[in-house]
Amino acid sequence: MTTPAILLRDLDAQGILRLTLNDVARRNALSEAMLAALHGAFEDAGSDPAVRVIVLAAHGPAFCAGHDLKEMTAGRAGTDGGKAYFAHVMSVCAGVMQGIVNCRKPVIAEVSGVATAAGCQLVASCDLAIAADTATFSTPGVHIGLFCATPMVALSRNVADKHAMEMLLTGDMTSAARAAEIGLVNRVVAHEALTDATMAMARKIASKSSMTLATGKRAYYAQREMTLPEAYEYASSVMVDNMLAQDAREGIGAFIEKRAPEWQDA
Repeated sequence: MTTPAILLRDLDAQGILRLTLNDVARRNALSEAMLAALHGAFEDAGSDPAVRVIVLAAHGPAFCAGHDLKEMTAGRAGTDGGKAYFAHVMSVCAGVMQGIVNCRKPVIAEVSGVATAAGCQLVASCDLAIAADTATFSTPGVHIGLFCATPMVALSRNVADKHAMEMLLTGDMTSAARAAEIGLVNRVVAHEALTDATMAMARKIASKSSMTLATGKRAYYAQREMTLPEAYEYASSVMVDNMLAQDAREGIGAFIEKRAPEWQDA
């Protein structure tokens, strides 16, 4: 018997790539194997012109339970007590999270179950997130003496400081409804409607010019790290370049002529 893939890939005719975490027995933990699979999947999708939008979903009751603590504990066997191993794993994980942000394609998290620690970080790293009303979120490291420092990076860039600190300092579970209130997810739907709602959003985004989406995503994340004058100077240059692009010419022309645009993704 072959071992089932821990990450499933399915690309439909509209260019929507569904990546599904499939390591149900380990609650879709971010093991070394899962991190490698995710890294490769996002790298491949980013350069594949057939992919227009990425949906990140999961099988089982857990969206993602964070790092594989059994693997992490085994890493302590090194002569340095695990320091080099831990540094490696954190670096790889950070690379995956940044890979999602840097990916040219919009990424939507479809969250049906629990997302804890680095699993919550995974949701926060996606551009958009839709959650089932059964989903829950937490950064519970304080319960085991391990502050969720790396999840904090993505979390603090999604929700206001007071809300982020409450999650980080208490480790309490956050409901899907509360996650929507504080901005961790975009919206909450009934569990049975989750995939339909996510795919509806993905199809809407996939209908746009992929050049425009890539331009906008890159610009959004770049400008938010700048001062206000720097951000306006940068955004103005992005707008100028965008206006010169073929799809901008086509889109504006189609609007004026009251017809549907024909994107060339250029």
